[in-house]
Amino acid sequence: MALDIKPTRSELINLKRRIKQTQNGYNLLKLKRDGLFHEFRMLLSEMIAAREGLVQTYREAVQGISLAGAIEGGLAVKSAAIAISNHPEVEVKPRNIMGVVVPSVQGTNLTSTILDRGMGLIGGSAYIDEAADGYSKLIEKIVIAAEMEATLKRLLVEIEATKRRVNALEFKVIPEMQEAQSFIQLRLEEMEREETFRLKRFKNK
Repeated sequence: MALDIKPTRSELINLKRRIKQTQNGYNLLKLKRDGLFHEFRMLLSEMIAAREGLVQTYREAVQGISLAGAIEGGLAVKSAAIAISNHPEVEVKPRNIMGVVVPSVQGTNLTSTILDRGMGLIGGSAYIDEAADGYSKLIEKIVIAAEMEATLKRLLVEIEATKRRVNALEFKVIPEMQEAQSFIQLRLEEMEREETFRLKRFKNK
């Protein structure tokens, strides 16, 4: 970089200004990287707990549907599923975490009551109701886990990109600019000494 730069005082002033701006940008990127990493660690611990809860809820839901099918019969279980009038719906909206756009997942009709299932209080089955409740809880946990997982992936991508920019500034851009600054300062000092020596020779003559 030093070879491509003109050793002038104006260039030295501009270079000092650019170094200061670059160092300010470097400090901001470091703060962003550390903040994103903090968010990632917090969300990761929540995600691990959510995954464990999701697995447990899935096991309970499978046990419930198996029990309902064994006692009430597969046809009754399928009829109860078909009779449900409200179906789960999911809406994904963007939200911002420290400049990173991540998904916000909102669900509607994720749970259903006995009346929603169209079975009534008398004609229904306690085993089918328990199975339906188990899968309602499972859907809720799936939506929460999906939002967390998608957010973690986006944060991880941004953390890696920010880390690469921080490393590039710290180990390449800023050192090269500082090297160019040293080169200009040394060259100006050398030119000043040459000019002083030339004037002295001229005065002696």
